[in-house]
Amino acid sequence: MWWGVAAALLANTLYSLGFVLEKRALTSLPEVSIRQPARLVRLVLGSPLWIGGSLALAAGFAAQLVVYRTLPVAAAQGIFVSGLVLLVLLSARLLGEETSGRERYALGAILLALLMVVLSLREGSDTVSQDAPYQLILLVCVPSLAAGLWLYISAERRAGNRHRRPTTGVEYGVAVGLLYGVSSLAIKGVSSHLTTSGIGGAVLDLLSSPYPYLLLFTGVFGLVMSQAALQRCRASLIVPVCTTVTSLFTAVLGTLSFGEALPDEPLRLALRVAGTALAVAVLLTMPKHDPAPQPPAPTKELASP
Repeated sequence: MWWGVAAALLANTLYSLGFVLEKRALTSLPEVSIRQPARLVRLVLGSPLWIGGSLALAAGFAAQLVVYRTLPVAAAQGIFVSGLVLLVLLSARLLGEETSGRERYALGAILLALLMVVLSLREGSDTVSQDAPYQLILLVCVPSLAAGLWLYISAERRAGNRHRRPTTGVEYGVAVGLLYGVSSLAIKGVSSHLTTSGIGGAVLDLLSSPYPYLLLFTGVFGLVMSQAALQRCRASLIVPVCTTVTSLFTAVLGTLSFGEALPDEPLRLALRVAGTALAVAVLLTMPKHDPAPQPPAPTKELASP
């Protein structure tokens, strides 16, 4: 179990580094849009810094496969949230992004939620499920993908209003988080098929499941949507929102879909449920608008002698 915790912390580090590198690369690129996906992909693939960030994210994906082999879904998501602190530190150091006092309190509350989830773990008593009915996975994932796309398009339309206050990107983060939540369930499903004896049998078994196709869909749309949103909004806010939504989606629906039982002991159950509820409350109370830029102070003209 503790190998899974170590793999989750490694995945956190790789994901945080990858997002920050991609954000830094996007700041030097022309404006990208989901309306021109081919141009977006062409621009980012021409940036060595962005490619470095994407490779870090791919390595985080590999570490995540190990996590889902050793930890229950709900517990894994609680640990993944800890990467938000490293992300904020890297964003401040490498991107020059500043967080408000309210946002720092929110991150502190998320760390408390992480601690509660970790304390709810007990080696040998938590079950790690390996599979779920395909019909149930599709019933959960397809409406979630539709909701994420609808929310993102709605946010794009509102952002086009010139009189709208500057957005922090919470709507974008929720939309992309839903897509990545589906991707996280697909990763969990892929990890379950890695136990099949023989490479050929494992590949055929995997291709007969919905998981690789869900990964393909979320990979393509998630790439376009996340890069456009990341260029417009602060990484130190949009990524925490996206991560929180992804973690909650995977912890709740993943636990139900894969049939992983919650802790039997009242204290451990209370810690896990309360940690999840605290993360939801933090998400709902995060500011949705950046402060309006202050106009420059008028300069006083010197009186002519």
